[in-house]
Amino acid sequence: MLLKENIPLKYVFGKIKYEVLLVAVYTLFIVLLHSQFKLTNMEIPLAVPMIMGTVISLLLAFRSNQAYDRWWEARTIWGAIVNDSRSLSRQILSFIDDREDTVLFREKLVRRQIAWCYALSQSLRGLDAKEGLERLLSKREMAFISKYTSVPMALLELHARDLNYALKQEWLNEYQQVELDRTLSRLCDAMGKCERIKNTVFPATYSLYIHFSMNFFILLLPFALIQNFGVLAIPMVVAISASFLLIEKMAIHLQDPFDNKPTDTPMTAISRNIERDLKQMLNDHQIPESEAVYKYYVM
Repeated sequence: MLLKENIPLKYVFGKIKYEVLLVAVYTLFIVLLHSQFKLTNMEIPLAVPMIMGTVISLLLAFRSNQAYDRWWEARTIWGAIVNDSRSLSRQILSFIDDREDTVLFREKLVRRQIAWCYALSQSLRGLDAKEGLERLLSKREMAFISKYTSVPMALLELHARDLNYALKQEWLNEYQQVELDRTLSRLCDAMGKCERIKNTVFPATYSLYIHFSMNFFILLLPFALIQNFGVLAIPMVVAISASFLLIEKMAIHLQDPFDNKPTDTPMTAISRNIERDLKQMLNDHQIPESEAVYKYYVM
């Protein structure tokens, strides 16, 4: 995920290199045809592409704004996930007393919340949601989540079962259990919002119409510039076309904030920050690997 780092020009223009090359060859052909055969009837008034360019600019600006809104909504949702993850861990550590019979229980819940953040980020990107979770979850938990299509949903289910177990053991009272369940509901709501953005496709017809109009504008542009600029029309057409193409590519990338691209929501970096904060709350205690130390069941 490229955020604060300078994006290489090679990466930026690499996205449109074939389109730019095609525009350059097309414009060169028009210029050669005009200069060799003196076809003055090929020229068109500059006002024609100017009007089209203005309309297309407005359409591209509208599309870019809509794409950025999707990206910003995704980032806002993950900001809420950060807050609710911290709140859940704080509630667990403050509501449940630090006793010999609860220390493993508290640590297990906090580490499972860390695993949930990683699982959600990998799931949204279409990757294996269980990859790398072995360091945070027990073998029993890994076996449980393997039965679910949605790994994040399975982890929330384990959260709910363990909170119900804590209530029965009187580690929590009813009011505390209700507050923790509200936090889990907010996390579930955030997951649903992310899935809505992921599964809602940007209208294809809208993108197609803008793309068609922009290509038609690029095709007309050499005929409007060739009279006044001659051979210089080639770099000018290429530069103008590259600007429009880059804006279109930017909108395409931003409209899918969970597609594992350099412009997507930095979910892995956010999950690492959550892991750092939650482990600091736990003072980075280590859970014993032996399953025998657990005095309760997760299923």
